[in-house]
Amino acid sequence: MVAVEGGFAMAALNNSYAAQMHALTPGALGSYLDEFASELARKGYAPLTISGYAASIAHFGGWLERHRIAVEAIDDQCVKAFAAHRCQCPGARRCQSVSRKYVARVVRFIGYLRQRGTLNQIEDPVRPEPPAALGEFCNWLLNHRGLSPRTIDRHNRLICKLLPALGADTTRWDAAIVRDVITAEVKRNKIPNAKCVISALRMYLRFLASVNLCRPGLDLAVPTVAQWRLSALPRYLVEDDIERIVNSCDLETDTGVRDHAILLLLARLGLRGGDIVNLRLDDIDWRSGQLQIRGKSRREVRLPLPQDAGDALLEYLVRVRPSTPVGQVFLCMNAPWRPFATSATVCSIVGFALCRAGICKPPSKGANLLRHSVATSMLRGGATLDAIGTVLRHRSSQTTAHYAKVDVVLLRGIAQPWPGGVSC
Repeated sequence: MVAVEGGFAMAALNNSYAAQMHALTPGALGSYLDEFASELARKGYAPLTISGYAASIAHFGGWLERHRIAVEAIDDQCVKAFAAHRCQCPGARRCQSVSRKYVARVVRFIGYLRQRGTLNQIEDPVRPEPPAALGEFCNWLLNHRGLSPRTIDRHNRLICKLLPALGADTTRWDAAIVRDVITAEVKRNKIPNAKCVISALRMYLRFLASVNLCRPGLDLAVPTVAQWRLSALPRYLVEDDIERIVNSCDLETDTGVRDHAILLLLARLGLRGGDIVNLRLDDIDWRSGQLQIRGKSRREVRLPLPQDAGDALLEYLVRVRPSTPVGQVFLCMNAPWRPFATSATVCSIVGFALCRAGICKPPSKGANLLRHSVATSMLRGGATLDAIGTVLRHRSSQTTAHYAKVDVVLLRGIAQPWPGGVSC
């Protein structure tokens, strides 16, 4: 037990918690607390953080003992009562309320007890079973369309949201029903989200028609969102600003070393945020100086690793990255060690770098800003659109042609004089 026998968690306590821990007895939670503290240490939590968890859980264990509540009887009501009690427990918290952070630690510990089977799992609310056709559709997207699990999950959620309004019997769907449901849904969403809903429903309708579960051609009843493709100019930064962003990282800190490597990969190779998230250790070929990138639709391509980006990546792997079985290259810096959940983390890294570099009004703040900047810089350096498309891994030449809009020298050469006015 932590307070009495002096287990692992007790060794992790600092002096500020030691007095409280001698006064607080975790009771029946003692052995579980030692195991929990050991697991936190394995996941990379700092000793001070572990000591905070230990003090909170010991307090909760003492409170349970004084109220004669068995470990097996712990539930959400116990947590609420503990959070609301005006502390009269031994230690330094007399007559004080329990903080939210304190309670959050207890909640996480209870989750650990449920995970190990000490407490019963909370039953999820009963949800309607999704139709079998939707599961077949998701398998089709994975095996025949090559979509990523994250994209498939998004399509699944969007379609499930529409099904109650569309009705369970897909053979009775008609153009009017489809149009009314999607129109009502689009009104509740912004343009990017609306496009995702429309795309998911169109694909689902085409799949249903292919297996004779709905009328053919219903996908044509789905209205389009008025947004002109490639109508805007590419958003980019000049090379000097890119270098300011890359050099803004504090290389004396672990986070700075990691972010420096990420920014160089984005700025030199034009990678997407998702490429950074999915990059794995075995994707790096140090002998040939190449990266294997798995892009959209599971397309794989090998890209040369520039010297400065390779040096920064090696510095991160040797000096910063913890020894962990996780295969992804880039991990969160706060315990537990884990890969980035989504590309939004990469976008945040770019956004913070923009602020550090003093770029007050950038055209955008996501990872694609550096990707567009790579393409624009290549174009102005004399690279062909085909070469740019190869580096950026575009499937369509029309997407790459979008960058021709920023080649002012080329545009001046083909621009026609305005009738009745001076020439360009």
